[in-house]
Amino acid sequence: MKLIIRGGRIIDPASGRDEPGSVAVASGRIVALGNEPAGFAADRVIDAQGCLILPGLIDLAARLREPGHEHVGLLESEMAAAVAGGVTALVCPPDTDPVLDEPGLVEMLRYRAERLHQARVFPLGALTKGLAGEALTEMVHLAEAGCVGFGQADQAMANTQVLLRALQYASTFGYTVWLRPQDAYLGSGVAASGSLATRMGLPGVPVAAETIALHTIFELVRATGARVHLCRLSSAAGVELVRAARAQGLAVTADVSVHSLHLTDLDIGYFDSHARLSPPLRQARDRAALRAALADGTLTALVSDHNPVGSDAKALPFGQAEPGATAIELLASLAHKWALDEGIPTTRAWATLTSHPADILASSMGSLQASLGRLVEGGVADVCVFDPQAAWVVTAEGLRSHGKHTPFQGYELPGRVRATLVGGHVAFERAVDRTA
Repeated sequence: MKLIIRGGRIIDPASGRDEPGSVAVASGRIVALGNEPAGFAADRVIDAQGCLILPGLIDLAARLREPGHEHVGLLESEMAAAVAGGVTALVCPPDTDPVLDEPGLVEMLRYRAERLHQARVFPLGALTKGLAGEALTEMVHLAEAGCVGFGQADQAMANTQVLLRALQYASTFGYTVWLRPQDAYLGSGVAASGSLATRMGLPGVPVAAETIALHTIFELVRATGARVHLCRLSSAAGVELVRAARAQGLAVTADVSVHSLHLTDLDIGYFDSHARLSPPLRQARDRAALRAALADGTLTALVSDHNPVGSDAKALPFGQAEPGATAIELLASLAHKWALDEGIPTTRAWATLTSHPADILASSMGSLQASLGRLVEGGVADVCVFDPQAAWVVTAEGLRSHGKHTPFQGYELPGRVRATLVGGHVAFERAVDRTA
């Protein structure tokens, strides 16, 4: 199909492009940016008046809950949610059921995802077998099956000897290790340590759970030369350690979730399990530090930390409820809200969801490295059309995800995805009310 995305504002953070124009697509690739090619006969036109035309968003933390929940069709619903949120590529953590520690499981997930013709799925392989933190997986075989890196998801590594060996192994082959910095013993609480957790009688997770883990990781990076991506920083103290490590030239990148970027522990309210998250929401000073660090590049990427949780698992006392929230459909709007709140330039804000995540994935994307997270002539046509003037209220009924639980329920958010293209295919398009 030939199509034109007509009359929008083209934003490509990778090149700094910010100009009005149209995007022409044919055979799944971008054939022109800016002016429409002479004689180009489009089979379909997408009206982008008043919209931003962006590279397809890349989400570095989105759980699909498969393998493990095929009986409820979670892959179908979560992929539909992804493209509705403008996400054309996502990284899936390895804590599925069973864990992604065997090549066959990785290949099955990729095959199932590819058949849906929606967002591209890049799996993370398990760093250790069963995520138990004891025996290393066969990373070479997992990489050959399609894994873009290796991690422990939310399972902390208590044995630093195993972590050292894992980083040595990964460094030898040039793999990136994805680690959520948390101490195995201090990180077992359910809320951030502080006056609110104390008053509510909730077991706390101190900031030291993050900083101790970061110190350990950085020392092992120095010893091995490994490349590490730090997942979902949550504290001001953690941000300062990352800033110092990057200044020293360590090969580390880091991301933050939309929840930590916008919410604090006060949003737990009266034991609201929608706000039962991992890492836990921290205080306002931590949120301010995370916002500033994302703006100045200390934190490289913004992630949804999408984790659809069933109603039964949330309808429990706060401390017993399963952590997690639906967020992938909210990602673009929450990024836009952060940019508006902080006065972040448009290209800088959207880089955290496009070119910067692509740079983290780099060569692990194979032949897609030159295209994803970018708008480039000849590149794969993964495109997000975003209406910054739209406003919408988050409701459970309005979410495509199987998980309906989010601490943002009832919020009015600015901006909404109008359309999403994956490989030139219109994977999602929202009806526009022209009568208003």
